[in-house]
Amino acid sequence: MNGFYDLFADFADELTKYDRALKNAKVLRLLKSSDEAGDSVTAVVFFPILMSERTIGTIDRIIANGLGISEFSIEPVFDSSLLTNKYDGELREIIKRRVVVANGFLEDCVFSYETDGELHIRLAHGGKDVLCSAGCDKAVERLLKERFDTDLKVFIEQDGETEDSAQTLIQKQQKIDEQMREKQIKAKPVKKDEPLKAEVIEEGYPYYTDSLKVIYGNKIKGAPMKMADITSTDDRVTVWGRVFSFESRLTRNGDKYIISFNITDNTYSYSVVVFEKKDYCDDLLEYISNGKYVVLAGSMSFDKYRGENVINPRSICLVAPIEKKDNAPEKRVELHLHTNMSAMDGMTPPAELVKRAISWGHKAIAITDHGCVQGFPDAANAAKGKIKIIYGVEAYFVDDMKNPEAEIKDLPTYHMIILVKNSVGLKNLYKLVSMSNIKYFYKKPRMPKSEILKHREGLIIGSACEAGNLYRAILDELPDEEIAEIASFYDYIEIQPMGNNRFMLAAHSDPNAKNPERNKRYDKITCVEDIENINRRLISIADGLGKPVVATGDVHFLDPVDAQYRAILMAGQGFEDADNQAPLYFKTTEEMMSDLAYLGEETAKEVVITNPNKIADMIETLRPFPDGTYQPSIEGSEEQLREICWTKARGWYEKDGVVPEIVTNRLNRELDSIIEHGFAVLYIIAQKLVWDSEDHGYHVGSRGSVGSSFVATMAGISEVNPLVPHYRCPKCKYTQFFEHGEYGSGFDMPPAKCPECGTDLIRDGHEIPFETFLGFHGDKAPDIDLNFSGEYQGKAHRYTEELFGSSHVFKAGTTASVADKTAYGFVKKYLESKGKTVSRAEEDRLTVGCTGVKRTTGQHPGGMVVVPNAYDVYDFTPVQYPADDTTSDMETTHFDFHSLHDTILKLDILGHDVPTLYKHLEDLTGIPVMDVDVCDPKIIGLCTSPEPLGLKPEDIDCETGTLSIPEMGTPFVRQMLIEAQPRTFSDLLQISGLSHGTDVWNGNAQDLINNGTCTISEVIGCRDGIMTYLIHAGLESSMAFNIMEKTRKGIVAKMGFPEGAEEAMRACNVPEWYMESCRKIKYMFPKAHAAAYVIAALRLGWYKIYKPLEYYTAFLTVRGGDLDASTVIKGRDAVRQKMKEIDQKVREKTASAKDKDQYTALQVVNEMMARNIELLPVDIYKSKAKDYIIEDGKIRMPFGSLSGVGDSAAIPLAAARDDGGGEFVSIEDFATRAKAGKSTIELLKECGAFGDLPESSQLTLF
Repeated sequence: MNGFYDLFADFADELTKYDRALKNAKVLRLLKSSDEAGDSVTAVVFFPILMSERTIGTIDRIIANGLGISEFSIEPVFDSSLLTNKYDGELREIIKRRVVVANGFLEDCVFSYETDGELHIRLAHGGKDVLCSAGCDKAVERLLKERFDTDLKVFIEQDGETEDSAQTLIQKQQKIDEQMREKQIKAKPVKKDEPLKAEVIEEGYPYYTDSLKVIYGNKIKGAPMKMADITSTDDRVTVWGRVFSFESRLTRNGDKYIISFNITDNTYSYSVVVFEKKDYCDDLLEYISNGKYVVLAGSMSFDKYRGENVINPRSICLVAPIEKKDNAPEKRVELHLHTNMSAMDGMTPPAELVKRAISWGHKAIAITDHGCVQGFPDAANAAKGKIKIIYGVEAYFVDDMKNPEAEIKDLPTYHMIILVKNSVGLKNLYKLVSMSNIKYFYKKPRMPKSEILKHREGLIIGSACEAGNLYRAILDELPDEEIAEIASFYDYIEIQPMGNNRFMLAAHSDPNAKNPERNKRYDKITCVEDIENINRRLISIADGLGKPVVATGDVHFLDPVDAQYRAILMAGQGFEDADNQAPLYFKTTEEMMSDLAYLGEETAKEVVITNPNKIADMIETLRPFPDGTYQPSIEGSEEQLREICWTKARGWYEKDGVVPEIVTNRLNRELDSIIEHGFAVLYIIAQKLVWDSEDHGYHVGSRGSVGSSFVATMAGISEVNPLVPHYRCPKCKYTQFFEHGEYGSGFDMPPAKCPECGTDLIRDGHEIPFETFLGFHGDKAPDIDLNFSGEYQGKAHRYTEELFGSSHVFKAGTTASVADKTAYGFVKKYLESKGKTVSRAEEDRLTVGCTGVKRTTGQHPGGMVVVPNAYDVYDFTPVQYPADDTTSDMETTHFDFHSLHDTILKLDILGHDVPTLYKHLEDLTGIPVMDVDVCDPKIIGLCTSPEPLGLKPEDIDCETGTLSIPEMGTPFVRQMLIEAQPRTFSDLLQISGLSHGTDVWNGNAQDLINNGTCTISEVIGCRDGIMTYLIHAGLESSMAFNIMEKTRKGIVAKMGFPEGAEEAMRACNVPEWYMESCRKIKYMFPKAHAAAYVIAALRLGWYKIYKPLEYYTAFLTVRGGDLDASTVIKGRDAVRQKMKEIDQKVREKTASAKDKDQYTALQVVNEMMARNIELLPVDIYKSKAKDYIIEDGKIRMPFGSLSGVGDSAAIPLAAARDDGGGEFVSIEDFATRAKAGKSTIELLKECGAFGDLPESSQLTLF
């Protein structure tokens, strides 16, 4: 007999926590065996105290891993005196594993040890016959003999009468399950929003043990194991962690839920799958969501669908994780901290860091990202008055004054911390950041010393980290005088914990490397004391100059566990030492004091607590930009707006000197509200932009809710008329209004003659309430979005600069972060490099951890930010080039435009195809788009059949005629059209709203239409429709507005209707299906936006029916970029064959995005050819660069239609024939004059563009 540690002494350190049992444990015997799986060892061990199965399992794994064998298994033996009811829980779990059928029957059973050598197991839920027939009593007797060397006789009994022997095991187990679930339902957990108790901390539990609340199954009593310790042999586990990727769905028959989510304790992650009756899932669905923490007990099983092991829980409890706290009586202040705005370097969003500092009781926190300040707005918003935000930057400092003749880009860069002291300093910082990103950018935003000196007022400058000028001077062993001079430039000197610079111990130069000088400055750093001595020297230098020293953490992530995410991103960028992450997490005061204890307690306190707090006290509380809204001004804009609107209103509606009351009231109400709240200038700006575009021959389309505003209609900003449906006479100004819901739209009214002068009446009005645009009280800032032609967009940008001055107009900046797919790529590449295979849940965890980190910057496609005349841009934001592109001719806001949305004006001057199509159609046909009859029934007929085109569905493999029509041509919308069968314009508004909403069509309106509950005209389609429907039903307007707002934002779906709303609707006979439909909606489309889209679609539909040649020519010019000329020129059979090939790829899921786009374009060409319209090949004398042209009733293809020939290449191809050189004498001549490459010439040959032109210009005698 050997002592346990006599045989396993090598594991003493790892097993220290189990010494109480192991020091006196005796190994009775060892059994060794081998098989295909490898070697295994079984040890029969006598323990002086009871040991849990989980603890034994942990010891097994540690020793198996250490010995390098497949399995090590301890068979425990205990003294018989230890067999008491304290062992009941362990005994119950062991029996469940050894006797398969015992699982549910042992719940709540009682073990009674009798004095006459008997053990009675009394079952609370029956099952005696089942267990006895399975030999459970004998199995327990054998177990007790093995473990305790007892000869107890086991008897299994049950409460109540003898059970019916005919009852099956399945039925019995189901009964037990039902009883367990009933318990769960009766014992409801805390309310959803009520915080869990969080006070009791017990060893071995990573959560407050008094916080545990049952939401599924039973209360979990045991401590969880680490997920990283789970092995393939573990069949039952208890784990805890954070929930992510939560999903739930009903089975097809609707009686059970499949609930799945991932859980992680940050050592590893697993998927959890619950397959349970619907009635038992209420608490799971209500209380579990992403970000919640749970502890669960269950079994491991192989999931065939996922192809890996998952956890099937028996019990799940909510818990509150133990929070890290800063318990120091005096707190530190962090003055060097990076957020996820430090590109591909910092990991944590500003709000999370600020939230942590607040929870620790810190009074301030600095934000100092690398070369940028884009974390400021989120940090400021997170502060909420509970903490001071210190705005700063870690600049890339260049000492241009030491060598003034040198180029900035040729000088070395050093890190430097700049903190903002006051509002003057904030503006100076924005100027410096702007200059570094525009004037001095070279690989990094460089900040010259000369510029810092000019703008130093209001700034506090620190020496930064190991990459700072001062630290590097010490490493480079510069003379003391020079080091002192460098240090004198700073307001404070920074030191950091040894761990931050530990990398220097290994980062030495290599004389055999390609760059032998690299890292040479670290060669003399050979031990920890060397690094500590540098900090001591920095303190000494600061003392000599009378400057404070502050200790910072150079924070790059929130918690130690986040280092692994940073390692993945750094490995993806090529850093060889990515896994050697420094401890750059956000540290408590105690942790920083411990790290710097070698300085002595007094000095450590001074640099960790006293000095950082003094600096924080020197700094004013600021905002990154002023509160409030700052709009540009245009003198007289209020009067201009009134004049423009009333001039048009009188021109449309005034008869005999009187404008109808309904028009007057609406216009005055809107104008008064707009002017009162200072929005007139926004309308005038939009009006000027639209009118300028119209002057250049390009119509402008509105989008969003602006069409809800009658002022926008009268000012010429929107073509949508939000008044109730009405007739108006363009000649005598007769009007007739329909105010009681008689028509869904004026376009649906029948054609009519003016009863007074016989002129054809204009049908107009879509009944859209103004409240949906500016709010019920008209005080919501308008968001006027306009669709300009892509061909005019650049001119619109320049016109904006003319209006306000180029120094006050900037492109709206954006930040682009690491997205899911990119992060997943980084993770896969990292795992492959390490030869690791992990669970999908762990892949997901690592992927999520890598997302959100800034990669680059960009610009909004049409957003222009306008700075008010009385301010300059640095009052609000720095500026920069998009994506650091120093060749760009456009400067953007440094802050992402979302941050500034409610502060300064952003104009959305968006480029769009529809206005461009209008322009080309007008040029080709001479028919103004505003003159076409959008009420023509044939156009609406296109939505349900191609017959108005003279085609049958089988001719084009499409049941509608809407291919190529914006909003109506996608497969999703075409299917909606077929199912809904719209017959009117207002039906099409419904279709547009349904296709853009969330949970409005699928599982909602679609089902209501298909089961005959209602028609497309009656379902809820657009948000405004709810308000107008309820008002017509009799509800008070403010309540109707409130219901609409809550429904369209998804609030009704989450929290139900506003108080009293259901009763009010029922009192007005609103049907139950209508209310149930509202309860499902997550987002709704505005009716004005839908109307603008549908009007545009119908106008284009008119040309498609009546001017097909011109329509397809315009379409191909504007949207035919995905066509391949070499295919379509071969005719319709070749087009259809290509479509089949792409369709097969789609079915096989191998089609690229380009394939799918090409398929869409080929559908239109196929339809065009079915209408007997032919394409002519590219011709070097006749083709244009980019535009398709009409030629002899056919369409000539441009050079740009050739695959791989972009605009820049197509333009010189077309221009070559007009270069004054006359006709081409050969292909060689063309290639020379057009500067065409070999591949382009081959493409032109392939499509016959050269005709019979000879290959060479050389003359021959024969």
